[in-house]
Amino acid sequence: MRLITGETAPTFSVIDICGIEQSPEKYNGQKWMLSFFRYASCPACNLRIHELVQVYDKFQAQGFLILAVFESPKESILEYVAKDELPFPIIPDPSRKLYKQFGVESSWFGYLKGVHVAMMGMLKGFLPGKMEGDLAMIPADFLINENGTIHTAYYGKNIGDHLPLKRIYQFMDQGE
Repeated sequence: MRLITGETAPTFSVIDICGIEQSPEKYNGQKWMLSFFRYASCPACNLRIHELVQVYDKFQAQGFLILAVFESPKESILEYVAKDELPFPIIPDPSRKLYKQFGVESSWFGYLKGVHVAMMGMLKGFLPGKMEGDLAMIPADFLINENGTIHTAYYGKNIGDHLPLKRIYQFMDQGE
């Protein structure tokens, strides 16, 4: 079931790829984004990660944080996504427990509609490797307020559809 604006973000406690426990409570008092991706070698996903890394210093300067989730195991994330050190935590979720908890779904129609984004990722050098999990998984982004409520629940329309950076900046600039 999809989550909506104003709901309290579901609680969880998981270990990221660096062995550090992550939970929504850890981010109380801060604005942050929980971002769901497909599998670790997905060209569209790695293109988005690259985009987020490029702007993350600006995000951090305003106290905004990101927590990313992939449906791949830790080893694949380390091989494809975290080849270079990333400035934000990544959670491996091959059983897709968090995906279910946050209502993140798959869609073969959305897969077909987003192939062009994967092609753009490949043109930028993000080549596919191991394809793990549900290949038709559609990304989702959740902007979460300082008090743990969902400000924006953005469910992508295709495999490369994430919340536009402009909307993230607008959220960061808003008062509580």
